[in-house]
Amino acid sequence: MINDHDEVTNVNEEIKRVLDAGIYGAPELKPAEKALFLSTFRERVYIALTKRQVAQNNVYQEVKQEMRQIRNGILYLNGDLSYSILSKYIKEASNHSLSFTIVNDKETDTPLGLVLASKQNAVEREEIFVRDDRFSLE
Repeated sequence: MINDHDEVTNVNEEIKRVLDAGIYGAPELKPAEKALFLSTFRERVYIALTKRQVAQNNVYQEVKQEMRQIRNGILYLNGDLSYSILSKYIKEASNHSLSFTIVNDKETDTPLGLVLASKQNAVEREEIFVRDDRFSLE
C-alpha cells in the first residue's frame, strides 16, 4: 500500500528529474566509455589505434582494410595529436568517402588516437585493437 508521503516523494523526484533535464540536458549515457573511445560507444567500434600507433609514419594496413569494407562509418581522431600526424588518416578516409571528426576534449585523457566506428549501429567486434609492439593503453 502506497501512502501519501511516498506518492508526494515520487512526484517531487519526477519534477526534479524533469527540471534537471531542462537545465542541464539529458543525462549522458556511458560518459567514461565515450571519453575513452573519442565520443562514441565501444559497441560501434570497428578498429582503434593508440596515439603512439597513429604517430607512426605509415597508415596501418588494418585501418585501410576496414575503411575499404565499411560504408556507414566515421573516423574519430584525437585532437591532442598534431594535424601533420592525423593528415594521413584524414586523406585515407577521404579516399574511401568516410567522414571524420577531430575530437578535442581537454577534460578527459584517452590513450586512443584513432577510432573507426559505425555512425549509428552496433558492430560488436570482440577485438578492436591492433596489438603490436607500439600498443599500450597506459
